[in-house]
Amino acid sequence: MGSSNRIICYEHHNTNVYVKEQLKGKHQDYCLCYQGCARFHPEDKENNCRIANKLYEFDKEFGLVTPIWECPNYETENQDLT
Repeated sequence: MGSSNRIICYEHHNTNVYVKEQLKGKHQDYCLCYQGCARFHPEDKENNCRIANKLYEFDKEFGLVTPIWECPNYETENQDLT
């Protein structure tokens, strides 16, 4: 197994989890929420996206990281998406 496929273990939300080493911490680079969604406010749960809040609770419960690739509620300040 080459170094690019190396699986490592680390603690995330008080749970030991496993990840491909080169992907650790990269979820924000790919997650649609972190790409300027006007509904995404992770530090303000009351005003955060309902989907993001539910997904976060699911991820915490099961020790997962689930980046969003597609979302029907994505919104930007400038909604000229074509």
